[in-house]
Amino acid sequence: MTRKKKLRAGELGKYFLVFIIPALVVYLVFSITPFLYTIYYSFTDYTDMNPIHLNFVGLKNYLKVFETPVMMTAIKNSVVYAILLTGFQTILGLPLAVVLNRKLKSRNILRAVFFFPAVFSSLIIGYLWNFIMSSSDFGLINNILHQLGFGTVNFFTSKTALYSVIFTQIWQWTGWAMVIFLANLQGIAPELYEAAEMDHASGWQKFKDITLPELKPLCVFVFITVTIGAFRMLVQPMVMTGGGPDHSTYTLVYDIYETGTMNWEMGLASTMAIVFTIFVVILTIIQNVLTKGKEEKKHVNKKAKKK
Repeated sequence: MTRKKKLRAGELGKYFLVFIIPALVVYLVFSITPFLYTIYYSFTDYTDMNPIHLNFVGLKNYLKVFETPVMMTAIKNSVVYAILLTGFQTILGLPLAVVLNRKLKSRNILRAVFFFPAVFSSLIIGYLWNFIMSSSDFGLINNILHQLGFGTVNFFTSKTALYSVIFTQIWQWTGWAMVIFLANLQGIAPELYEAAEMDHASGWQKFKDITLPELKPLCVFVFITVTIGAFRMLVQPMVMTGGGPDHSTYTLVYDIYETGTMNWEMGLASTMAIVFTIFVVILTIIQNVLTKGKEEKKHVNKKAKKK
């Protein structure tokens, strides 16, 4: 029998580099390099009419971003998306998680049912709800209303289209938020609830004094994740409304997409992308600041219990 050669101290580092260098090269080529080019293009007049001889324009593109009415509409719509999606996913997802964390006979089936929409791509969900909400005779909801003797309901007017698209996203992603909350609920020490029961605490008191404080870092995580996702909204408005009517469902990323690929204003589109990146970085920093203290407190409590 041949003995397996044991790795000595320092030898593992050599093998580690063999695996990490290819991944690092791919990351530099396909992530860092395009990002640096995006920063560079944001300060130029790069368009399809001027793709080679670029001129430095300073902060002109950055000022133009906040002076364009369509861009401001896109930012406003993205903010509305973020607020409503975050609010409803938390308001609906957290109670669902609390209920389905109990010992119910059908809880596994219910968990799967609520999470099921999140499995599908936003493209499929968009086409599905476009068919359901269509104002034509083939639209499922309006077809049922016609059978009952009611008139046609248009879900995609300039006043209602935004909220119709938001509704589809709430329907699709509330199950995802539920699963995230559920995973953290199962990590809360049962002793905390047992101690509360000994003090004759009600269900609301246990939720308010134990569940919510324990879930605070996760609520921040869900808030940041959903907010970033809302600002990245592209497929759903594109499939369901095409950004209309009258830019009522236009979003920040939709504007970046059209500016860069349809209007061919690469410099301006690059500027929009940088502004969006800065926004995401700020949100990430806020998340880290808000959750750092809680995580450190948990770590200290765990150490104290071990002692």
